[in-house]
Amino acid sequence: MKTFLQISLIVVSILIVVFVLMQNQGSGLGTAFGGETNFYRTKRGAEKFLFYGTIALGVAFVVCILGLLTIK
Repeated sequence: MKTFLQISLIVVSILIVVFVLMQNQGSGLGTAFGGETNFYRTKRGAEKFLFYGTIALGVAFVVCILGLLTIK
């Protein structure tokens, strides 16, 4: 069980990094100099999937950590 949680933790960690890097927020360094327009819009399609997927992976990460802490 411990090795399963350790492998799951590694996989979830890699997926979190991938999901966060795939999200398109701002336009890089151009936003530092006022290049970004601030407006609110709804998330649709892949953007919505990445957003909720990142939240789910974060929860899975915490569950794996807590599972590893309880197993000795």
